[in-house]
Amino acid sequence: MKLLKPLVGAAALVALPTLTLAQDGPTPGVNASTDTVFILNSLLFLVGGFLVFFMAAGFAMLEAGLVRGKNVTMQLTKNMGLFSLATVFYYLIGYNLMYPLGTWSVEGVLSGVFGPGVLEAVGVTSDAADDYSYASTGSDFFFQLMFCAATASIVSGALAERIKLWPFLIFTIVLTSVIYPIQASWKWGGGFLDGMGFLDFAGSTVVHSVGGWAALVGALILGPRIGKYKDGKTIPMPGSNLTLATLGTFILWMGWFGFNGGSQLAMGTVGDVADVSRIFANTNAAAAGGALVALILTQVLYKKPDLTMILNGALAGLVSITAEPLTPSLGMATLIGGVGGVIVVFAVPFLDKLKIDDVVGAIPVHLFAGIWGTIAVVITNGDASLMVQLYSILVVGIFTVVASGIVWMVLKATMGIRVGEEEEIMGLDTTELGMEAYPEFSKG
Repeated sequence: MKLLKPLVGAAALVALPTLTLAQDGPTPGVNASTDTVFILNSLLFLVGGFLVFFMAAGFAMLEAGLVRGKNVTMQLTKNMGLFSLATVFYYLIGYNLMYPLGTWSVEGVLSGVFGPGVLEAVGVTSDAADDYSYASTGSDFFFQLMFCAATASIVSGALAERIKLWPFLIFTIVLTSVIYPIQASWKWGGGFLDGMGFLDFAGSTVVHSVGGWAALVGALILGPRIGKYKDGKTIPMPGSNLTLATLGTFILWMGWFGFNGGSQLAMGTVGDVADVSRIFANTNAAAAGGALVALILTQVLYKKPDLTMILNGALAGLVSITAEPLTPSLGMATLIGGVGGVIVVFAVPFLDKLKIDDVVGAIPVHLFAGIWGTIAVVITNGDASLMVQLYSILVVGIFTVVASGIVWMVLKATMGIRVGEEEEIMGLDTTELGMEAYPEFSKG
């Protein structure tokens, strides 16, 4: 340690003149401020992007924990497949469709999809003076891809335990390459909803409700699991591993800091960094609010806390704050998330009364809480219009329902989307894949 002190002091003396010169102005021919903004913004996209990527692990663990043991391998396979397909098809079609050469028009869409790609296969870079956000095109593509893949993950859990693998993966291709990018372009690609003043900071509607609508339509067409509803009663079908489900929820909670914080899209100024930190704090508060409300409500209603409701309460809180994580105070963010927890506790049994079988509670969490979060923007953001928010929710909802319904019905008519009764009873792991997640335990 004694030897290190003089070395550190020498390094400081060497660095001091450099720091002084930096204050005097940039070196001729080098725009230091622009380069710094470019680097910091790109870094935010990349760090935020890999945090959102880790949410794929969260979805996989949550779903693996909430399905029965005989279907765990299928859920893991679906999650690996959907993320990989989203990566390929968002590159081939989706990104250019979502950002059609900087303008949203029929001509822009056609030239974006069928013309030269925005990204090259190798060496994806952009000028530091890029008008979009002073960040590399590669980092933007990576960040946006993660949101697209998350949309498909929402559908996976809701339709678990009775859907065939390949029809689901084909639906994923259409969702990630066409359905999601088109509606996302209306807000984030400079489209008409953005022009109207629609506010959706990180995607309560653009991402979460779209996944929720697609899941709802799929669940209606697919039908409930065998034995789920009998003689007017809902038959509980407990998940295989609540430890995994809890781990998945905490992974999703962590990934949401990248989801919302990265959506600031800038980290090149003191103000931007302050905003990102505020977003982190509000995101965390909303998750806590949703979890606590679900904990208390289930204790009151059922006399015992329900862990699955608590997990989904936290996720609903996160979805609720996603549309506007910057402007609320910490207290208001907690309340907004808390309402998400209320939604989950009452929406899950409501769907069961309608005989809509959602295995993991994705529809209440992502659709219902997504709608609430989009409306809640008007509470804290003075620039938001309630009518514009409602109109945008309606437009995105109708488009997603119609488009998803067409795809699901075509798949049902051509390939069939549901496994046979015997296969479903035995479990998809052995009948569809020929391998079990827990071979040492009995089936069930």
